[in-house]
Amino acid sequence: MMALLVVLLIFIFLTALIGIKTVRPYQLACVERLGRYQRTVHPGLNFIIPFLERLIKVDMREQVVDVPPQEVITKDNATVTVDAVIYYEITDPVKVLYNVAQFRLATIKLAQTNLRNVIGDMSLDESLTSREKINARLRDVLDEATDKWGARVTRVELQRIEPPSDVTEAMHRQMKAERERRAVVLEAEGFKTAAILRADGEKQSKILQAEGQAAAIQKVAEADQFRLLTVAEGEGQAIERVYSAIHKGNPSKDLITIKYLEALAKMADGKATKLFVPYEASGVMGSLGMIADVLKEKREESAVPAKE
Repeated sequence: MMALLVVLLIFIFLTALIGIKTVRPYQLACVERLGRYQRTVHPGLNFIIPFLERLIKVDMREQVVDVPPQEVITKDNATVTVDAVIYYEITDPVKVLYNVAQFRLATIKLAQTNLRNVIGDMSLDESLTSREKINARLRDVLDEATDKWGARVTRVELQRIEPPSDVTEAMHRQMKAERERRAVVLEAEGFKTAAILRADGEKQSKILQAEGQAAAIQKVAEADQFRLLTVAEGEGQAIERVYSAIHKGNPSKDLITIKYLEALAKMADGKATKLFVPYEASGVMGSLGMIADVLKEKREESAVPAKE
């Protein structure tokens, strides 16, 4: 009896031990009872009925699927090799377990099929330069298809799009020709810009030089004008003072006649062969004649020898 009790206790302990299940923080688990879905349990310590219930764990972390390389024909009948990577995460563990069999394989085949469809609608050049567009279209298609499977496609990345070797060589030649064309264009634009800048610099230099010369001529003209005005003002003031002094002194006709003679003597002292007498001096010509006669008589008297 005692042995039977011990065996029963051991059986109960083992049964309880088998019924205790641990779910990790990044997991959710579905419990089946007699082959039928019963409930979903969360991370932590959970208890199931041994031999009647079964616990199926589902990893809820983001997963990655490597799509094997495949050859795809573009719209212009060029063959390219495409390799992609898909990132997804489980949103509903129940749908993943019961709505699709072999979820990863189904995702890979779906990605390959849609890659052929997407790239098949593009030309070779467009497919090589539209990685982001291809990624976005493929992600939308896969996300819509996997929604009923309880998963969400977060990203789709194309690892490589490789055209045939002959196409690659032609593209290299095309790129080289394009780079050489750009270099020639840039060099020509550089020469053009340099010539324009040089001509503009010469133009500005000539303009500044002409402006400087004009300013210098203007300054010289202003200085000459100022000098002439100053001299004229000085001469005018001198004449006014002389005229005023003569009138204040009340000169006689004899004094004026003598001054005229002195002026005529200075005028005749040069090498001039003609002498112009001012019209204003005609009034004193009579007096000048009389003075000349007196001087002539005195010279004749001095020339006659004295009688012994």
